[in-house]
Amino acid sequence: MLLDVRDLHVEFRTRDGIAKAVNGVTYAVDAGETLAVLGESGSGKSVTAQAVMGILDTPPGRITGGEVLFQGRDLLRLGERERRKVRGAGMAMIFQDALSALNPVLTVGDQLAEMFTVHRGMSRKGARAKAVELMDRVRIPAAKERLGQYPHQFSGGMRQRIMIAMALALEPALIIADEPTTALDVTVQAQVMDLLAELQRELGMGLILITHDLGVVADVADRIAVMYAGRIVETAPVHDLYKAPAHPYTRGLLDSIPRLDRKGRELYAIKGLPPNLMHIPSGCAFHPRCPMAQDVCTTDEPDLFDVRRDRGSACFFYRECLRG
Repeated sequence: MLLDVRDLHVEFRTRDGIAKAVNGVTYAVDAGETLAVLGESGSGKSVTAQAVMGILDTPPGRITGGEVLFQGRDLLRLGERERRKVRGAGMAMIFQDALSALNPVLTVGDQLAEMFTVHRGMSRKGARAKAVELMDRVRIPAAKERLGQYPHQFSGGMRQRIMIAMALALEPALIIADEPTTALDVTVQAQVMDLLAELQRELGMGLILITHDLGVVADVADRIAVMYAGRIVETAPVHDLYKAPAHPYTRGLLDSIPRLDRKGRELYAIKGLPPNLMHIPSGCAFHPRCPMAQDVCTTDEPDLFDVRRDRGSACFFYRECLRG
């Protein structure tokens, strides 16, 4: 097992109260596997990833429980110096807003070369040569000539390729991609996802793909974990989940995707809003929005029931949901 996250809890202490952003998340990723983590904004996807990477803003964020086992070591028990060694060389993250993530006053070449001078002790000349190799690898045209350009001189798609190049620099075992295609047009989205999939196959990396767009993951993910209100409410192999969701929230997400065979019909939308994480509803957090909710849903919190050996659902009525 490459990464094994067990019962992770994260909360944010603010003046207005305690926001429970992650409430017992458990998932695992093997080498060469792609896990897609889906859910609406505020469901805890990115906070979970930040906790795994060790880049959670503390304060106000605080990990209050759980384990993050990476290649057998619990990262939460390591000191900051040891965690820093894991970042980049062991696992790396691709952020959703490349323009904000890249330093605007340093050239792209300097930012890529820094990975090799700091982590590998390479000379500046050798590091810049490696930077050119990386830019070629992610298919940035005229890489050597563009080494001295700044982030704002690249298009959105090219900036995202630079972020991918930075993540790949030290050939980590795991990459976490947080909304890597946000704000990109559909054609560029496809190019970026194809590039990630190709590089993953080449290097045998594990990949966690965080997104709210089910259309992005259909062709690239092996498994899907659906999050709601800081919990995983369904896990399944990608094709099984698309064919027959076992949780009403997942069904709602799938039904809200525009489809050619429903042309002219009103687009489905899940009623209501995601819960305030300072005041998560009792029982199943989704029950105020759920068309299948019954009395037990308002009082009892469902466990992640075993639907089959390789999939689970946190719904008392998962059998009825599977039947549609």
